[in-house]
Amino acid sequence: MARGRKPKPNEQKLLSGSKHANNQAIEFEKITNIDPPEWITGLAEEMWLRVCPVLCEHKILSGTDIHNLEVFCSAYGVFREADIEVAKEGLTVMGSQGGYVKNPALTAKNEAARQMATFGALLGLDPASRGRFINPDGSGGGNEFHGF
Repeated sequence: MARGRKPKPNEQKLLSGSKHANNQAIEFEKITNIDPPEWITGLAEEMWLRVCPVLCEHKILSGTDIHNLEVFCSAYGVFREADIEVAKEGLTVMGSQGGYVKNPALTAKNEAARQMATFGALLGLDPASRGRFINPDGSGGGNEFHGF
């Protein structure tokens, strides 16, 4: 049974001027900059350094969101490494029984892509999720019906 549309976070309701926003909700302090943790390395670290400043600039990232950014960047690192492995070894590899089998890196790549989609959406990193955010200054972002 489908559970329907995901609920919009209260922050987004406040930004959009929704009458359903909870003005008494707890607000977490926004982060202005944070270096990647020591265990985020390689391609995952490159993604962190690319995405984190943008999230901070738009006041999207708070201390309670760091784990989402960590998982997103780690998944990106796995995705890229698996992609490199597939490019090097091909779609099929020799299996233990002597025949060709699907390259296991394809499974790792697919799982990492799903994690990136899930955690990227939580951070507003895909077009559909980004559409739920509006300009941080409270303007409707070009929505002619914002004043209603």
